[in-house]
Amino acid sequence: MRILVFSDIHSNLTALETVLSTEGNLDAYWCLGDLVGYGPDPNECIERVRVLPNLACVRGNHDAATLGEVDQHTFNHEASLAITWTKRNLNAESQEFLLSLPEKLVLDDVTLVHGSPRNPVWDYVMDYMTAIRMFPSYDTRICMVGHTHVPAIWKENDEKPPTSPVMDYHKNAILSKTILNPGSIGQPRDHDPRASYAIFDTEKSTWELRRIPYDISAVQDRIKASKLPWRHALRLAEGW
Repeated sequence: MRILVFSDIHSNLTALETVLSTEGNLDAYWCLGDLVGYGPDPNECIERVRVLPNLACVRGNHDAATLGEVDQHTFNHEASLAITWTKRNLNAESQEFLLSLPEKLVLDDVTLVHGSPRNPVWDYVMDYMTAIRMFPSYDTRICMVGHTHVPAIWKENDEKPPTSPVMDYHKNAILSKTILNPGSIGQPRDHDPRASYAIFDTEKSTWELRRIPYDISAVQDRIKASKLPWRHALRLAEGW
């Protein structure tokens, strides 16, 4: 089974649609949270994701904050402004969908969370030392996370531990206990503005990171029209 694994859409419909149309029909779709926040298209993104076939989706911290389950003042000022805007603009169907999302899913030998297996909504797995502390927190062979907006591959008992996130765009065979991050579709932060996601093959146990450009200026125009913080538009162009 070939699965599209994606995270951190952040209300960026243009990036999401570009990825989905490029990849075509796959067997399943796994979303690692943060469908909303920052961007101008929360309802449209949720509507697009919720009808994907064989969807598995977990809740992210921006999703939780939009529902009032997390104090939005723990976010930076501009992120909090976007959460307030999203609360005002989210329709009932979108709210219901976000409320239905669990914080963690276990599918065969894969655990899905937004942040980390220890704290599914809030923890960041930014480096190998953090990953080492996370491996005992889940029982499956693979844990897939988002939240950092940076693609990464962290392997337990790595003979040469990496000093920064491993962004390997070759097809990787996942044979040992591993934490995988597909990066962000809607707001990458690795200084590459292209939408980031991955294809996971359950039969071959392979993971392939992919990047694709999309019409960033169109999203910036909608951010401006929505009167969301302009910084959220600027960062899209350079991936920070």
